[in-house]
Amino acid sequence: MAKHGVASVLTLALVLGVAAIPTVVQSIGVCYGVIGNNLPSPSDVVQLYKSNGIDSMRIYFRRSDILQALSGSSIALTMDVGNDQLGSLASDPSAAAAFVQNNIQAFPGVNFRYITVGNEVSGGDTQNILPAMQNMNSALSAAGLGNIKVSTSVSQGVTAGFPPSAGTFSASHMGPIAQYLASTGAPLLANVYPYFTYVGNQAQIDINYALFTSPGTVVQDGGNAYQNLFDAIVDTFYSALESAGAGSVPIVVSESGWPSAGGTAASAGNAQTYNQNLINHVGQGTPKRPGRIETYIFAMFNENQKGGDETERHFGLFNPDQSPAYSINF
Repeated sequence: MAKHGVASVLTLALVLGVAAIPTVVQSIGVCYGVIGNNLPSPSDVVQLYKSNGIDSMRIYFRRSDILQALSGSSIALTMDVGNDQLGSLASDPSAAAAFVQNNIQAFPGVNFRYITVGNEVSGGDTQNILPAMQNMNSALSAAGLGNIKVSTSVSQGVTAGFPPSAGTFSASHMGPIAQYLASTGAPLLANVYPYFTYVGNQAQIDINYALFTSPGTVVQDGGNAYQNLFDAIVDTFYSALESAGAGSVPIVVSESGWPSAGGTAASAGNAQTYNQNLINHVGQGTPKRPGRIETYIFAMFNENQKGGDETERHFGLFNPDQSPAYSINF
């Protein structure tokens, strides 16, 4: 999400009130943000992931205590490179080699899945994304770690067009990045938030379309029928990739969620409805791309030191004391 900055399931139901994702479902991960002064230790967090059968995690910057806690856990990790490091990684291949040595090779027990070169990068820094990705890929290959995929995480703001089949990249830096991802076989990571789309367009969008609760088709786009906003946003990304000559690139939803307090339509009931329906839905894929779509819920905890709107501090599935913010049945 633009403001987090740095930033599948029978449960211990009697303890947590949250059900665990069946091991046959491997589409749902959870983002682990740490902008709070009351959060559990990384080792406790890893145990909470494991006890709930959550097999994938995203973190927003390298932290050795988190990486040590993950060692031997088998949890698949997406790790961001901080936006503040893009310049050095883009201009100096040795900086990428040092990053790989210090943050990946130094933790051989961690199951790294993706390295994310920047999160929702904007302005002039966008010119650093592609060369930083190239240097990071070269460094990983040189270290014998070419199985770890390198991508970048983007907001919905890099696309434009309606209906979804008309999707294009509105940001000029995205075409070359998309084509590069096609050449490496890596996915594009996209932060997908029907909540923010709904809040910004309440006159045009019914909340049921955003919450996966519409009783029927809301948008008919040629042969594709859209009953929820999540699918429409994801398929707009797919159309943009196709228009950029990179239709083979898959989408990984690197963030999606709904706040439980702090603003318009932000309630525990709506957050529960959205995230429950998201969990139930992602195994189906979208009208344009049926099948499983890997998705990460934002976020594991309510983070009391997040900046920005009050909603930013209320996206957690769990409270800092590890109690569930609301019940989820996976």
